[in-house]
Amino acid sequence: MHIYKRFKESNTVTLYNGDCLNLLKKLPSESVDLVVTSPPYCIGKAYEDPHNDIQTFRKQHTKIFKELYRVVKVGGSICWQTGYHISDKCVIPLDYIVYDIFTTLSAKKEHPLTLRNRIIWTFGHGLNSTKRFSGRHETILWFTKGDQTVFNLDGVRVPQKYPGKRSYRGPNKGQLSGNPLGKNPSDIWDIPNVKAKHVEKTDHPCQFPVAIPMRLIKALTNPGDLVLDPFMGSGTTGVAALLEGRRFVGAELMQEYYDISVERLKDTANGDVKIREDKPVTEPNPNTAVAKLPDEFKKAREEN
Repeated sequence: MHIYKRFKESNTVTLYNGDCLNLLKKLPSESVDLVVTSPPYCIGKAYEDPHNDIQTFRKQHTKIFKELYRVVKVGGSICWQTGYHISDKCVIPLDYIVYDIFTTLSAKKEHPLTLRNRIIWTFGHGLNSTKRFSGRHETILWFTKGDQTVFNLDGVRVPQKYPGKRSYRGPNKGQLSGNPLGKNPSDIWDIPNVKAKHVEKTDHPCQFPVAIPMRLIKALTNPGDLVLDPFMGSGTTGVAALLEGRRFVGAELMQEYYDISVERLKDTANGDVKIREDKPVTEPNPNTAVAKLPDEFKKAREEN
């Protein structure tokens, strides 16, 4: 598979090393079926300008919105994954800012953006706070440009907790009550985040798991559709798009992460990419040593 640097609609994969606004301006109007991305939070990460702040975040989103809106098809989707802008004084929910900018700037257009879901991505591990409750979730805003056209629920169903449950009254009394393909995954997704020993881990410091864009791509596009990630980082959305038989176009400003994306997309095309299967998080075996409460912990809890 060839990875192109300049976009053509016939390309399977286009990876642009530069400012996403430059890429967006080169894409045809209404050419993108789905946008999936996680933008910089402006909180001083290694790939961010240390002088960036919450106003920078607002300006960046306002700056790209016109072109972002233009390239998405009517009926297409935009999925924006964000967390919090964190300072010494407070935390600011970035999804609130994105919602305000996207809905305000599209309100007077023929096909305004409509929020379809606010998905909560929750994960069990992360940095532990001492002055507030430890953060264990981020959000995904799913917008459609005008009326929704694609939602393939059967492609993203998850196993029921009680698949043998039967209806206890009504005309279906005694019959299995669930869907044989599984249940709707709901708007709360429990998916492990990418930490040091995660099979997908690269050198990118804020990588999200392939399972997130994979669910969105399965549900909101059809095979052959075009998926865009304007802040592609380590290429996670591209990996998911290729695995699901979609075309992909992405932009990454930093050369180091762009190179990682290129290698991951090549590995995906060759069948060598490593991903964590999108499956329910399992509880640890209570009989293993690591799952047992140490005597030191037990004593400290008794004394507290």
